[in-house]
Formats: sequence, structure tokens, C-alpha cells
Amino acid sequence: MDLASATAAELELLPRVGPALAGRIVAHREARGGLDRVEDLVEVRGIGPATLERIRPFLTVGSGGPQTGAGDAGPG
Repeated sequence: MDLASATAAELELLPRVGPALAGRIVAHREARGGLDRVEDLVEVRGIGPATLERIRPFLTVGSGGPQTGAGDAGPG
């Protein structure tokens, strides 16, 4: 699932992500003007390291594959 475009309803399909957390993810993404890495989700209230690791396998950012953070410098 692409964090750059996922709706709150789509995010709710992730393990341990309910309507409130999905809404905070979307609001955080909009406030920042997007997300560059899956790891950026730890800035969202309610997502800690354990939750991030649980949902990471299901997430991508942009057109790339799942983001691991290893060697991911991103564009620019």
C-alpha cells in the first residue's frame, strides 16, 4: 500500500490501525506535504517502533517497493 496516496479507509486494513490512527496518518501526511519514508510514521501519535515493524511489510512510499530504511536516501 502506498503511503503517498492511501486513504484512511485503506490504511484501516493494516494490522492494529483503526479509524482514529488512520485519520492521524492522513492528517500527518497532509500537514507535512507527503511522506518520504515509512519510518516517518513514528512521528504519528500512536505509532511506535513495534507498530511500525508490524505494518512495514505492507507499505511503500511512491512507486518503489516496500521501504526498509536500509540505504534509502530518497530522491534529491
